[in-house]
Order: sequence, then C-alpha cells, then structure tokens
Amino acid sequence: MHAPRQSPPPAPRAGWRVAARWAAYGALAWFTWLLLRITLQYWPIDDDVAFLRVKQDVIDILPWKVAFFVHVFTSVLVLLAGFTQFAPALLRRRPRWHRWLGRAYVANVLLVTGPASLVMGFLANGGPLSRVAFVLLAVLWIWTTWRAYAAVRARDFHAHREWMIRSYALTLSAVTLRAWKYGIVLLFAPGPMTVYRLVAWLGWTVNLAVAEWWIWRTRRLRVALSAPPPEKRPATGQATRGDTLPRASASLPQSARRGESLR
Repeated sequence: MHAPRQSPPPAPRAGWRVAARWAAYGALAWFTWLLLRITLQYWPIDDDVAFLRVKQDVIDILPWKVAFFVHVFTSVLVLLAGFTQFAPALLRRRPRWHRWLGRAYVANVLLVTGPASLVMGFLANGGPLSRVAFVLLAVLWIWTTWRAYAAVRARDFHAHREWMIRSYALTLSAVTLRAWKYGIVLLFAPGPMTVYRLVAWLGWTVNLAVAEWWIWRTRRLRVALSAPPPEKRPATGQATRGDTLPRASASLPQSARRGESLR
C-alpha cells in the first residue's frame, strides 16, 4: 500500500502575505470603528462638541457647516465601500455586488464627500500650509476617482485598478492622518498647530507614495508573467540535427565523397 500523498506546506512568503493581509484588515477595522465613534459624537447634530470646539470662528459660515456634517456622516461609508473593491473573493463570487459597491464609492466621492472635503479645506486649521494640503488632497481624491470610473467605462481594467489604488490610498488619509497624529504626539509632543500642519501632508502623501510603489511592482510582475518563456538551447557539447549532417558527411572516405559527386 502506498502512503497517502500529503500536500506540500505553504511557502513562507505566502504565509507572510496572508498574515500581512489580515493585519491590514484588523488595522482598518479598528480605525473604522474609531471613526464611527468620532462620527457618533456629532449625532444629534451639535455645534459645540469635539472638533467643532476649535472651529467656532467658522461654524456660522453655512457652506462650511454643511460641508463638515456631510463629510463626517459619509466618510465612513466611503471607507467601507472602497475597501470591498480590493476583495478578490467578492469580485469572483459576487461581481454584481462589486460593481454596485464601486458605483456607490464613486458617486459618494465625486458628488458628496469629495466636494465637501474641498469646501472644508479652504478653512482648515493651521494656516495656508495646511489649507493647501487639504485642498490638494480633495482635488486629487476627486480626480483619481474620476479616472478610475472613466477607465472601467472604457473597459481598461488594468488602468481602473491602478486608479482605484490611488483613490483609496487618498481615502485612507482619514485613517493615516490620525495614526500619524498619535505617533508624533507620543514621540515628540509638539504644539497642536505644528502637529496639524505635519499630519495635513503626511496623512496622504505617504499613502500616495506607497500606492505608486505598489502599482510599479504589480506592473513589473504582470510584464514578467506575460513574457514568453526563453527558448531552450542545447547543452554544451550536444550536437543539433543541423550539426550532425555535415559531420557525418565529413567522416566518409574521400573516394566515397568523390563517387557521390560523379553520380
């Protein structure tokens, strides 16, 4: 009797990828819960709670106030809807869900929370340096999301995926901005406005740099997988069919070769 065949153990690299993926899922879930708790502080709508306590100088500006509450109550939805777009199992098993959640993400960014973020950016804390950062973030967020939508409409799925990576990297600034804030305060304890100016840029520029690296890496991998396999060459000293014929003819006696030429 033969012993039953056992499947080989998973490669170490694959194990690290699974662990890293679940770590990312856990971090995203924790920060999403944190954002949800922050959001619930403003319900029922209150003008003098949490972050709004330092925005009393602009709270009576109606466009800013509307933009703030729109942004607060829709950002968590964008975070969750965008996250589903990078779940391979959902794309394979529920492609219709993938499309509808993607449409919800695009509509929210382009028509709701993206424009609200742009309005808020013009009156951000920290002066001109922070305001430029947040306005640029909002513009790039809307633009990358539009490019992702235009690419999928043109059925250019590689470009669609790359633009969605950029868009979601900017979406995650809501998470990474707070992570940078906690880390900087814990390590250096600078003043509040200094922290705000720093995280206004670090919250999304690092995300975008990582996204570009990931896109570059996946492009190289795709090119490597699509390249034709190299032709096998004979080993050194191994004769090919074309090489054997002249050698066989050369090994004949001179008289035989002369007779062949006469015939």
